[in-house]
Formats: sequence, C-alpha cells, structure tokens
Amino acid sequence: MSTQETGSTGPTTQQIEESATEPTTSAEGGEESPAEELSLDLIFEILKNERRREVIRYLREHEQQVTLSDLAEHIAALENDTDIASITSSQRKRVYVGLYQCHLPKMADMGIVQFNQNRGIVSLGENAPQLYEYLDNQSPDTRPWHEYYLGLSGVGAALFFVSLVAGGAASIAALGVLVLAVGGCSALHAIEVGAETGD
Repeated sequence: MSTQETGSTGPTTQQIEESATEPTTSAEGGEESPAEELSLDLIFEILKNERRREVIRYLREHEQQVTLSDLAEHIAALENDTDIASITSSQRKRVYVGLYQCHLPKMADMGIVQFNQNRGIVSLGENAPQLYEYLDNQSPDTRPWHEYYLGLSGVGAALFFVSLVAGGAASIAALGVLVLAVGGCSALHAIEVGAETGD
C-alpha cells in the first residue's frame, strides 16, 4: 500500500481538481484503454460482489471523482448498518484495504472505473455503462434461508419422533441425517455470504 491509510482523511479538494488535469490511469498506472464490449462472464463476475456493486452505485450517484476514503466510509457504514459518523476505524480500514488492494484494481483493469492509486481518486470508467442494465434490474438476495432452517427444524422434529418409536440404531441414524442437513445448509449460507462481501 503506497500511502498510509490510517489517520488520513483522503486527498484534498485541491488534489481532486489537480488530478482532473492528469492523464487518466488504470490501477497499474497505464493510460485508460478505450471502451470495449465486456462479456457476460466478466459483467457477472463484477456484479456478483456487493462491494463492487456499491462502488458503481456510489459513483453514478455522485457523477464525479470521489476519494477512496469517502467511498470506503460509505460502504463501511452500509455493511455495518450504521451511519458514517458511527463507524469504527477498523471497520473503515477493512473496507478501504479491500477496495484498494482487490476490488478497484480489478474494476480498473476492465475499464469500469478509473482509479488513481497515488492520489486515492476514483471515478467511473468507459465501460461502466455496460453494467447499468444488469445493476438496475438486480434485486437484493431474497433466498429464504429462514424458511430452509425452519424446514430443517420440522424434519428434525419428525426424525426425533421416529427415533422415539423405533429406538436403537434408527435414533442414531436420524440424528446423523439431521446433523448433515443442518451442516450442509449452514455451509451453503456461509459460502453465499462470503461471496457477497468478497473478504
């Protein structure tokens, strides 16, 4: 990380204005490539992550260059269901580092954002509009995990009743089935949450 994030309030307004006169750069420091057609695989690779989706939403809303510091604070507040004034330094740093090291360079490589790492400035890239259609039509995850767990509870109750009647080996088998079912459902839930945050 080329600059110290902790304790910094991000680039000043003067730095943002100065950066507008500099050549647009990608995360690697090269000139921004012209807009090109993104494949559906690349589009969904970007949009499957909530942080990357929120980066695009935030930049579209502001329609100008923003500081990485402000962007990280906004996303940290959303992820922790609080306001910017209430987020902790560790919550902010966690998002800042993830954006700086992973998400923004990846998006810059695809021309979705323009990311000046030295100044900590982010703006929309040439290819960003290609994602708008999918982003606007995308609804939040509505997978009914509570219903899955409720269903497993019902199955567990039924198996428990069977074990009381049958006893012996049937009781052990019923317990094993229930443990595997709950474990599998929990693992899928954890994988999905991990893919969303991208940590």
